[in-house]
Amino acid sequence: MLRVAAMACMAGLFGLVKVASERGVPIFETLFFRNAFAFIPIAIYILRTSGFGVLRTSRPGAHAARAMVGLTGMIGGFMAVSHLPLTEATALSFSAPLFMTALSVPLLKEAVGPHRWAAVAVGFVGVLIMIRPDPANMANIGVIFALIGAVGSAGAMITIRQISMTEPGPRIVFYFTLAGAVAGLASLPFGWVMPDRETFLLLVVMGLLGGVGQLLLTEAIRVAPVTVVAPFDYTQLIWASLFAFIVWDELPRPLTLVGAAVVAASGIYILYRETIRRREPRP
Repeated sequence: MLRVAAMACMAGLFGLVKVASERGVPIFETLFFRNAFAFIPIAIYILRTSGFGVLRTSRPGAHAARAMVGLTGMIGGFMAVSHLPLTEATALSFSAPLFMTALSVPLLKEAVGPHRWAAVAVGFVGVLIMIRPDPANMANIGVIFALIGAVGSAGAMITIRQISMTEPGPRIVFYFTLAGAVAGLASLPFGWVMPDRETFLLLVVMGLLGGVGQLLLTEAIRVAPVTVVAPFDYTQLIWASLFAFIVWDELPRPLTLVGAAVVAASGIYILYRETIRRREPRP
């Protein structure tokens, strides 16, 4: 339930990013509001659980690297929803676990067996189905940003895996959110727009949804194994489709649904093989 609720928040977040983009709000201004107002639920959570002493760290460089990679993924995702239908951008984001598996070989020195490589190959076939492999569509700026966002998300997951041995979740979330707010604010001299009252409220709600969504993701992993909750990430497409239909009267294309199903199936199989590998006795 926590993971499904988190996916509903994330779908709402990206839907509001698209609405803000249509109202002329620059992406980096959106980035600031997304992170600045996410501090409200995150601060409340830290205060009621671990306390602010959890923020002390001896690894600022690791947090900076995680933030740089994660913000690349976030900006790519924001740009994708501003150029693509919401359901299509959401479906393409499902390719992140495929990139994570591929990147874990050079970055984490992990051994990826033939089963997982086959699942990655099948998953990328699903991506090709969604983007329709014709040169005109593959050069679509929205598709390019969606894939950049997926690669950035995969890199963020890898960096989190690297630093989570010494850094607790609330600390990682706090410093990432801080970096996002600072990066967004740094763009102020380069062309912000003054939002009207309605747009400002949308941006505030967007930030709150982002913060609550992150906390729900954290809580879901705290109370249940990743292998149990991760497959529910794909429910985000249901919420995104509902949001897109209500706001834009938009229905997902059949090829988007077919490709998303292929990518989701391959991602779940990769997760299953990862679980089997971790349960095998080590010599």
